[in-house]
Amino acid sequence: MSDDGKEAPDRLPGLKSVPDLSENELTVALRQFWWLHDARWYQGVKKRFGQEVANEINAEALRFVGRRVGTWYANTHGVPDGSSPAELAEAVAGLTRTMTTEQMMRSHVEEIGEESLETVVTEFFALRMLKAARSLEGYECPCLDMRGGWFEGLGVKVEETTVECMRTGGSACRFHTEVRRKPHTETSTDVSTQASAQVSAELPAEQAS
Repeated sequence: MSDDGKEAPDRLPGLKSVPDLSENELTVALRQFWWLHDARWYQGVKKRFGQEVANEINAEALRFVGRRVGTWYANTHGVPDGSSPAELAEAVAGLTRTMTTEQMMRSHVEEIGEESLETVVTEFFALRMLKAARSLEGYECPCLDMRGGWFEGLGVKVEETTVECMRTGGSACRFHTEVRRKPHTETSTDVSTQASAQVSAELPAEQAS
């Protein structure tokens, strides 16, 4: 209630209250503000300590965040089958949309083999912001660190390489992801059988029997 005894309005005229915002609108806004903070943080570190330090800390921070996001995704949607590129591609697409919006990043993921997939990014707002801030030259993309955090959080072993990068003049950013298979290990039965066969081969027939 105001000082003159009149009922105070719940909000200023024309101002949309938080409850009126849909969950999707809130999520989109949160993503945008989070990345805006990331951009300002990077510029602040660069100004005070240099771009090399900013690149290093940026990579560490995004790997940490990526790992947390990957863990959350695994707990929420389940752990993808690491031997299935289709499931892994679906998880990568989901992780991408968890951290960005379609307006911020345009990308797609596809299988390119029985054990590998490729992520293609055709537009990323961060590069536009860095160019506008005249910080693009000398900037080291932390993409592999962030994605490495994703896979650590998911508990999936992969090997990733950057095939093409827009920052260095590429038409798109391309990441090749190959699933690392667990090496075959011999069972104790196999080992004992082989050892027995080796002894039999080395001893005379009457001693081996």
